[in-house]
Amino acid sequence: MTLGLIAIGAGIAALCGAGAAIGMGNATGRATEAIARQPEAAGKINSSLMFGLIMMETCAVYALLVSILIVFILGAKVV
Repeated sequence: MTLGLIAIGAGIAALCGAGAAIGMGNATGRATEAIARQPEAAGKINSSLMFGLIMMETCAVYALLVSILIVFILGAKVV
């Protein structure tokens, strides 16, 4: 396996972090709009929002972990 393919793989894994950030921003914006339309449902909306944000953040952390492992574990075997 060449070092270039390892770098490409790590970059693709890191793109999940960007996707999670876009998703978190989108979800937060939609939740704010929903609370503005229906303030009495703020508790349910917030709890659902927090659960979704936790799932997205976990995905981003796992992607970061995978990209670090790709670089340092597979990269060390090449050199």
